Formats: sequence, C-alpha cells, structure tokens
Amino acid sequence: MKTRTLAGLSLIALALAGCGGRQPLKPVTGQNVAAVPVGAATAPTSTELMTPSIQARPQRNVELLTQSRQRADDPFDLPPEKRPQ
Repeated sequence: MKTRTLAGLSLIALALAGCGGRQPLKPVTGQNVAAVPVGAATAPTSTELMTPSIQARPQRNVELLTQSRQRADDPFDLPPEKRPQ
C-alpha cells in the first residue's frame, strides 16, 4: 500500500513539475494583439503588459516610528447622530 501511494504521489509531482514551462507569450491564432494605447507610438509587448506599474505595486515605506506622539485633535471625528434621518 505504501509503495502504491508513494508511486502515485511521485507521478502527481512529476505531472505538476511539467506544468511550469516558461515560454514567451504569443497571441492565440486568429486573435489580434493588444490595441495601441492612445498617445503611444507602438503597441506594448507581452513583457510590458505583464510588468506591474509603480501605482499597482508601490514601494514599501519602512520608516519606523521611533517616538510616541500624542494624537492631534480631529475636528471630523464626530459622534453618530441620535436619530438617523
């Protein structure tokens, strides 16, 4: 029973290992490539389309708080109304 399970798991692992092929992206036959954005001279390549922009992946702010600070008064922090309208 153990050898069967081990053989089955190894076959599954082998099949999953073959799924991770890295090939350049190509459009499916019969489909057009991405449209040229307004204001751009050429259409973006597949690598450019897959790379996230700075807005999509902002840099991490690692500034540590070194001293405690008293929270300032917030004029917009109001209690809820007693009877909502």
